Amino acid sequence: MLKRALVIIALSFMATSAWAFSFTDTKGHTQSLDAYKGKWVLVNFWATWCPPCLEEIPDLIALHEKYSKTKLVVIGIAMDYRDPKQVTEFADSMFISYPIVLGNANIASQIGEVQGLPTTYLYNPEGKIVAYQVGALTKAAVEKYINGKKPVKK
Repeated sequence: MLKRALVIIALSFMATSAWAFSFTDTKGHTQSLDAYKGKWVLVNFWATWCPPCLEEIPDLIALHEKYSKTKLVVIGIAMDYRDPKQVTEFADSMFISYPIVLGNANIASQIGEVQGLPTTYLYNPEGKIVAYQVGALTKAAVEKYINGKKPVKK
């Protein structure tokens, strides 16, 4: 419990830095927080072998498809893989419509600590980290948060 409180305190300090990350996705497009100014940005660290990651992918796809043009963008960062081709083939087989980035320690360091998979960070439209979760999340929880209701678990 104390550890979670410390993470929340650390995130509140991190919230002062805005427009912090920039990386290239598997299609060669630059994904930067600055490019999405005015939208919520959900950054999800995941792996192809991770059961909770796989469970949340359909919800992440649904969120991205519903809101990407208006309100929220999802960016997936694949971690702990041996072959980039395996990640891209997996993403294609799951019909993942949001950008996928091949992650590593340098990419993760632009966002924050990845204590386990999945790990998700949510940036508000002003570019500040407002929520963090280790473990699977749901479309309903994210929608409640971005629509001003209950927060995503922290």
